[in-house]
Amino acid sequence: MLKVLVPTIMLFPTIWLASSKWLWTTAATHSLLIALVSLTWLGRTSEAGWASSNTYLATDPLSAPLLVLSCWLLPLMILASQNHIAPEPISRQRSYIMLLTSLQAFLIMAFGATEIILFYIMFETTLIPTLIIITRWGNQAERLNAGIYFLFYTLVGSLPLLVALLLLQQSTGTLSMLVLQYSQPMELNSWSHMVWWAGCLIAFLVKMPLYGVHLWLPKAHVEAPVAGSMVLAAVLLKLGGYGMMRMMIMLDPLSKELAYPFIILALWGIVMTGSICLRQTDLKSLIAYSSVSHMGLVAAGILIQTSWGFSGAIILMIAHGLVSSALFCLANTAYERTHSRTMVLARGLQMIFPLTAVWWFIANLANLGLPPLPNLMGELMIITMLFAWSPWTIFITGLGTLITASYSLYMFLMSQRGPTPSHIMGLQPFHTREHLLLTMHLIPVILLVAKPELMWGWCN
Repeated sequence: MLKVLVPTIMLFPTIWLASSKWLWTTAATHSLLIALVSLTWLGRTSEAGWASSNTYLATDPLSAPLLVLSCWLLPLMILASQNHIAPEPISRQRSYIMLLTSLQAFLIMAFGATEIILFYIMFETTLIPTLIIITRWGNQAERLNAGIYFLFYTLVGSLPLLVALLLLQQSTGTLSMLVLQYSQPMELNSWSHMVWWAGCLIAFLVKMPLYGVHLWLPKAHVEAPVAGSMVLAAVLLKLGGYGMMRMMIMLDPLSKELAYPFIILALWGIVMTGSICLRQTDLKSLIAYSSVSHMGLVAAGILIQTSWGFSGAIILMIAHGLVSSALFCLANTAYERTHSRTMVLARGLQMIFPLTAVWWFIANLANLGLPPLPNLMGELMIITMLFAWSPWTIFITGLGTLITASYSLYMFLMSQRGPTPSHIMGLQPFHTREHLLLTMHLIPVILLVAKPELMWGWCN
């Protein structure tokens, strides 16, 4: 753990001491080296236990893929942000990269924490850099409104979790995941225990987000700069799924009865947010709502509490993290050239940028779950377990899959096909940096087809 956390912290002085000419190159190279070192965590996923560096930080096969995803994303965020942050004063450029680096450090400590209270503190701390990135570097005046939505939804959802954790500490005497996962299930039968159960999960359901408490996400995505959108879609939503997986181990007896309304809401959310996607005109808003739809499936997979459901959820989280981040990068490259996120005003780009249309096509096919990509693998595992749980769910999940395919194709056709508007002229060509960025997003997705056990070996 420390072999990655210490170099991440050492990135702070590197950013401030690097010359302005080499700032972005140095930051991207340093963070990429950290990401490559983090890949060694995946080698330990065949073991059933924890690989500990000290009492408070450790990796296990559940947290390792999410830790690697967090580390992999930092060089990609730095590459993606370079064009629109470069005109700013050098001190602001350094501050921006510092915030991205601090976010990675907090995420490493959140996913690597063995104490639930340390996880909670880091879960909340990730709010600060994300909020500053959205409200300071967002594109429009509505960014302040989006920041307030983001802050208050997350805070109001997570305060009951703090109370629930303090009650857990009082009753069990420990908040260590190493101890709690092997402890006896608690006797949970009163109304107060049901309220405690809800308090434990609501924070994570808001963060995922579950349909009904999702309004902060499209606002935050649309107003955030490209790095903010990437880290929100790829990693911060996964904090909710990871937290749910950790807490569900302790909530076992009650979950069988109390999970019903949440599973129904998650499944209904898949259909509803997919339908909302079909009505969107804003490209970033469409990708944001598709994230809500995918995370609804993840939430349902976790709440039914089977090993297949958990495996499908972790696979879908990793695959969705890479693919949705790639889609936000593509939306940003189009926005930087056409200065419009409205799909009708920035359509027909395939004629101008044919290679970029290939990237759009691959990312959209991955988003709708093309075999044999891990997106389909995760979705099929969750849909199979939901069918085993209740055969009636196949109607909702089947409809959700059809709608996902529909809006993915709608997004591709609206942004790439059709006549090029007459006002689109004099666009600068795509850079090698942007092709490298998309390669680094989509190559891992394709490689995971060959070795999927890196993501789901923990359930064996």
